[in-house]
Parts: sequence; C-alpha cells; structure tokens
Amino acid sequence: MPAVLLGILLPLVGTMLGSAFVFFMKKDIPDRLQKSLLGFASGVMVAASVWSLIIPSIDMDSGGIVPASVGFLLGIGFLLLVDEVTPHLHVGASAAEGPRSKLSRTAMLALAVTIHNLPEGMAVGVVFAGSDYGLTLSAAFAVAIGIAIQNIPEGAIISMPMYAAGNSRWRSFLIGTLSGVVEPIGSVAIILLASVLGVALPYLLAFAAGAMMYVVVEELIPETAQGEHTNLSTIGFAIGFVLMMVMDVVLG
Repeated sequence: MPAVLLGILLPLVGTMLGSAFVFFMKKDIPDRLQKSLLGFASGVMVAASVWSLIIPSIDMDSGGIVPASVGFLLGIGFLLLVDEVTPHLHVGASAAEGPRSKLSRTAMLALAVTIHNLPEGMAVGVVFAGSDYGLTLSAAFAVAIGIAIQNIPEGAIISMPMYAAGNSRWRSFLIGTLSGVVEPIGSVAIILLASVLGVALPYLLAFAAGAMMYVVVEELIPETAQGEHTNLSTIGFAIGFVLMMVMDVVLG
C-alpha cells in the first residue's frame, strides 16, 4: 500500500516542481523551449498509451482487441464530453471553449489543465490496479515516473502564463499545483473501480489510453504545430516517446 501511495503521488510532485519554476524565471517560457516541452509531453503520453496501456489490455483478455478497442473509444468519448461541458481556456488562446461562463480567465486556464491532467491520473491508477492482475509493480512505477517527468515542464507551462497574466508568484504556483491534484484523485477513483470490477481492467487500461490520446491529438499536437519552431516539437516528441518506451521495457 505505501508503494501504491507513492506511485500515485509522483505525478503531483512533478507538477509541483514544474510550477515552482515561477519563482526562478522572470519572463515567459521562450517559444522554442515551450514547443520542445509540449512535444516531449506528447511523446511520453503516446508511448505510455501504447506500451503501458493498450498492449497490456490486449494481452490481458482472451477477447483480444475487443476490450482494447471498446475501452479506447470510450476514453476518447469521455474526454470529448468533459471538454464540451466544461468552460476552459487553453494557454495562449484568446477564446474560451465549452459552455459560456462568467469564470475568470485564470479559473478557465486552470480548468483546461485539470481536464488535461485527469487522464494521466487515470493511467497511473489503472496500472497500479493492474498489479493485482498480472501487471508488475515496476511497470506501474515506470508509468508514474514517466508522467511525473513530463509533468515538470507542464507545471512550468501552467504557472508561468499565470504569472504573466498578473497573478502573484505564489498564486501562480498554487494554481499550477492544484491543477495536478486531479491526478491522484483520478488514480484513486480508478483503483477503487478496478477493485470492484476487476474483470473490466482490460477496458479500463484502454479507456485511460483513449483519454490520454484525446489530450494529445486535441490539445498538444495542435499547439505544437502553430507558428515557428515546430521541428523542435518533433524532436521533443521523439525524445519523450523513446524515454517512456525504454522505461516501460526496462522496468516492465
């Protein structure tokens, strides 16, 4: 149990470390660096979705591709629904998405990141739940560590724009950190659900993969493809993908 608790808290620690950059950096994150970091985060999430979630889902169930396919599509649909019903504002965007709301720009920025972080927490929770059904604890930690690493630059990408928008350093750090709280909450929810519906674990693995892939395709890749320095996003993606793949294979 202590190991599981440590694992589900690691991504939040990564977000906190990244959010703390606001105390050491005086200006916005340079565009080159931001593109590289977004690409890196995309690579980690895609590799985790494939190596740590979809492949184990296929291997775990005699139904083969059926649970993986159904779970993946349900994960996409779930994040699509959350995206549609939640007012939010992406970093760098001028117009909010979702239903009209009187929430402040800061609140909608925080909601956008919360939506982004939810599937990452679900992914960590489901691989730790899978340690009772054939997945190794080391493989679960590989996912938690990989997501924690990519949460460090993400935390900075959240807190720095908050500070640039007029919030204090401490408020920007707090908002960035709070945006990551949804990850351990999502992890615990999935672990509890899996304990009740153990037979559904292959579906839950693919569900988390679909949710993460939605974030990559809907948010991260479009952001990296805008403007200049898109080649840096591609390099960052490659590094993130390979790092996560190696961690999963070596630790798994």
